[in-house]
Amino acid sequence: MVYLTGRPVEALNAWLAASKIDKGSVFRAIDRWGNVRSRALDPKAVNDIVKSRVAQAGFEPGEFSAHGLRSGYLTEAANQGVPLLEAMEQSRHKSVQQASAYYNSTDRRHSRAARLIA
Repeated sequence: MVYLTGRPVEALNAWLAASKIDKGSVFRAIDRWGNVRSRALDPKAVNDIVKSRVAQAGFEPGEFSAHGLRSGYLTEAANQGVPLLEAMEQSRHKSVQQASAYYNSTDRRHSRAARLIA
């Protein structure tokens, strides 16, 4: 379970109402006629959607990925001082070692040692 507040909740509630989803996966395939399928989105489809939207926004799709959303969340959480375990509850990372890599690079970037050479 992941907790959300604010605009993400409004968007999620609007999607659930429009798609008439009341159980199962939240993010599902939609056929070419706009029908919401019962099966969950394939991970590759999520990546394809991210790249398509990035291109529509005028950015280079090769520089973005679905994984980047998740890792970017942890990096931003670290930048804003969110405790690692709290951020992991939202990102659903199971490995502290993996998740802490994003925090360690942020810690090093803002460390006193990094400011010594200025």
